[in-house]
Amino acid sequence: VQLQASGGGLVQAGGSLRLSCAASTRMFSNNGMGWFRQAPGKEREFVAGISWNGRSTYYADSIKGRFTISRDAAKNTVYLQMNSLKPEDTAVYFCAAARRAGTSAELEEYNYWGQGTLVTVSS
Repeated sequence: VQLQASGGGLVQAGGSLRLSCAASTRMFSNNGMGWFRQAPGKEREFVAGISWNGRSTYYADSIKGRFTISRDAAKNTVYLQMNSLKPEDTAVYFCAAARRAGTSAELEEYNYWGQGTLVTVSS
């Protein structure tokens, strides 16, 4: 079972990117999903989470109003739309599947992780 994150790249401040996280199977269709990020020299931090059915979302304060998480059950894919990007958003972004159906900001609640995709925002 794999989670494949993609969509990272280099963008100027104020720009947008959309990250995708594709699951190789429907194994996570009943699980909450989340995005985390890790900047150089910093701990991995929660960015956004979404419940199994997409009806509940939760965001870190630092990105609220700029990022949107969504999921497409038919494609086994979770997205992170990132707008108004800032240099401080620069990090490796990871998608993860939660142990439960709901959302969570706690790293320990996620037990399957993708390989990460690098987002670099230039000033």
